[in-house]
Amino acid sequence: MAMLLVVALGYSQNENAVPQVAAEAQQDGPIMAFETESIDYGVIEQGSDPFRIFKFTNTGTAPLIITNAKGSCGCTVPTYPKEPIAPGATSEIKVRYDTNRLGKFTKRVTITTNAGSEQKMLTISGEVVKKPEEPAGLPANDGNMFNNN
Repeated sequence: MAMLLVVALGYSQNENAVPQVAAEAQQDGPIMAFETESIDYGVIEQGSDPFRIFKFTNTGTAPLIITNAKGSCGCTVPTYPKEPIAPGATSEIKVRYDTNRLGKFTKRVTITTNAGSEQKMLTISGEVVKKPEEPAGLPANDGNMFNNN
């Protein structure tokens, strides 16, 4: 009986050692560190600049490879580097939001990399307001500057 207890204690001590080794191993390899994971467009006019840039650095010890970046809907389109990012190198993910859609928005971009099993989530938010109409009294532009009728 005492022998069984000694074996059980020894086994449970070995189990505790395994997660520590795994935790140390997870610190090696690529690590994607963003300057910010959320960008607020603020209140912008319809048709405004649709692009925002998320800058990041590979703070790990191995090349970082982005395998996928996907917007939460078709109005949010990310562009990401296809080549590996070396340890210590910086790069960026460019996100385009359809600024012709009126109203408040909060959209996410899901990033899949070789830096572990967890995906990174980036967030964009803001509000698109209707572009002011042309002031009254301006001549209509029919596309023909030389209309002599």
